[in-house]
Amino acid sequence: MTTNQELQAIRDAATPRGVGIQTGVFADKARNAELWDVEGRRYIDLAAGIAVCNTGHNHPAVIAAVTAQLQRFSHTCFQVAPYDVYVTLAARINDIAPGNTAKKTIFLTTGAEAVENTVKIARKFTGRNAVISFSGSFHGRTMMALALTGKVIPYKAGFGPFPAEVFHVPFPIDYHGISADDSLAALDKLFKSDIEPTRVAAIIIEPVQGEGGFYPAPAGFLQEIRDVCDTHGMLMIVDEIQTGFGRTGKMFAVEHAGIEPDLMTIAKGLAGGFPLAGVVGKAAIMDAVDPGGLGGTFGGSPIGCAAGHAVLDVIASEDLCNKALAIGEQVRGWAEQLQGETRCIGDIRITGAMCAIELVENGEANSPLPELAKAVAAEAADKGVILLTCGVRGNVIRFLPPLTIAEQLLAEALATVGNIIRDKAGTMRKAS
Repeated sequence: MTTNQELQAIRDAATPRGVGIQTGVFADKARNAELWDVEGRRYIDLAAGIAVCNTGHNHPAVIAAVTAQLQRFSHTCFQVAPYDVYVTLAARINDIAPGNTAKKTIFLTTGAEAVENTVKIARKFTGRNAVISFSGSFHGRTMMALALTGKVIPYKAGFGPFPAEVFHVPFPIDYHGISADDSLAALDKLFKSDIEPTRVAAIIIEPVQGEGGFYPAPAGFLQEIRDVCDTHGMLMIVDEIQTGFGRTGKMFAVEHAGIEPDLMTIAKGLAGGFPLAGVVGKAAIMDAVDPGGLGGTFGGSPIGCAAGHAVLDVIASEDLCNKALAIGEQVRGWAEQLQGETRCIGDIRITGAMCAIELVENGEANSPLPELAKAVAAEAADKGVILLTCGVRGNVIRFLPPLTIAEQLLAEALATVGNIIRDKAGTMRKAS
């Protein structure tokens, strides 16, 4: 039998250390919200491949759609010989995208690739160069996406210089004393001190920051950004890569704010575990690029597009948006009870099934406990629960279970994590 330890040794020798690994668990099989490693040990998966398997691992409808497509063909390159599943999925995405303006969609392979293409499209449409992003944001690891990302460690350190004409302003986080008004004032100051609005092509924002710490942008703030873009002729790009496809209780998180983006990036939950990403935007904007300016050899894989159709069917038939809200309330109840029992949970953030707890010392927002978060995630894996951490300060534990997870299974996982936190919080009190 191959063991996790044996595979880890091969991993250390054969793959670069720059690919960070959250656990030492090597997957052998997975079904819905459970995963088994190569040693046969079972885990409850509260990561879902970083919000990819919203419909669960190997949902039967997704597997059936992929199997049927494989029997037809696996690849032709859409730019060479286009195919039905691409154009019909694009039509479905256009129909469900926020707002009433006619839309068009291009499919790609990764979220970072989608971000790169929104910048290309925005620059071509507006004839401007600059892009504004937010501190704490994560938009990918390719160079333009990395320039937009507002988190240095571990993503940006040592990789500069980055593409020019990218600016960052503070993201509104009330818990850390940054109000929406503070962020808007910083944006206004940027226009006065660094770049005039008439040179800005777009503002890009996550409706809920992912890697930055699961901080939701206030609805009013997103509406203000929409107004700023309209006033100055900029495009509003909404990054829905982690928040899309039912994760926050809406098909897309920006729907909570009731606004229509000009361009929107999609990926992760789009295809139920198969590589597929896209840009959906207002038709006139998407058509600004000349033929040949967009595309990619593997962009819009027929396998991924077939899976995407099945994912949309499952989200509708199993009412996964409402299921996400129920998951969020279950996590909220657990977290609030735990917060009352310990002094290390400073903030609880629930946006549908995009949930987080921020670990701090003695309830103090400015006293982060990144080592505690890391230790909790490591021990959770040892005890059969896969967890992720995040946050600029590394002190946030995030919960991203498949939206198809059973209530009892989620309760089992939360009980395990809760016991770990209680134990470690008690150890901290004794040490102090």
